[in-house]
Amino acid sequence: MLKDITLGQYLPGTSPVHKLDPRVKLVLTVEFIVMLFCAKNMWAIGVGALFCIISFALSGVPASLMVKSLKPIVPLVLITSVLNLFFVRTGDVLWKWKVLQITTEGRDTALFMIARIVLLIIGSSLLTYTTSPIDLTDAIENLLSPLKKLKVPVHELAMMMTIALRFIPTLIEETDKIMNAQKARGSELDTGSFADKVRGMVPIFIPLFVSSFRRAEELATAMECRCYHGGEGRTRMKQLHTTYRDLIAAIYTTLFFGGIIALNVLIK
Repeated sequence: MLKDITLGQYLPGTSPVHKLDPRVKLVLTVEFIVMLFCAKNMWAIGVGALFCIISFALSGVPASLMVKSLKPIVPLVLITSVLNLFFVRTGDVLWKWKVLQITTEGRDTALFMIARIVLLIIGSSLLTYTTSPIDLTDAIENLLSPLKKLKVPVHELAMMMTIALRFIPTLIEETDKIMNAQKARGSELDTGSFADKVRGMVPIFIPLFVSSFRRAEELATAMECRCYHGGEGRTRMKQLHTTYRDLIAAIYTTLFFGGIIALNVLIK
């Protein structure tokens, strides 16, 4: 399961999506999230699904990786669907047993929420798959630059968010190594009662915390050795520029957003 977590991974490429300005990709990702939450029926969600399919096809990211990114959220999807399936009481009754019942409204709501969560994860993952951590840092800092007038440490905030995102795959890999080492020493992490499994996590979390603090200290030392002093007086080797591709991407996303709004109005 740990190896299935792909959050924070970057896949180098030369696709049209990779070449987009990272600032534009951030804004369009937020627009896509708003788009999904504005959808009020399955037809509108279908438009969001079509947007994801076309975007992934243009990015060149393998479909297998898209499916892999969904595996960690399967428990969340199941819990959400079950809650909506049995606790939404409106609509025609399809099945009933004692206090439990499934209605048409509960079924439709469960399917709707599953589709929304899945598309939300897929669309958001595309940002990290096609944007390097350095570009993501520059984009966040640039978009938040107006807050500098309010004495907000924009550069430091952007750096912290990007470092945290960058080290998620590293910590997952470290956790997997520690678990394998504990199993090789005879620890039974997957057997026993729930309390036994919780106690079995202690020998994993302690080395993981120690390793995390060690990595943080090494990173801080490396930054100090390179005379890092935050964003003050900092220049960039790669300047951010918008091109015709970014305009096309913005129009493309806005058209899909408009399609969802139109379906919300036409289909009640």
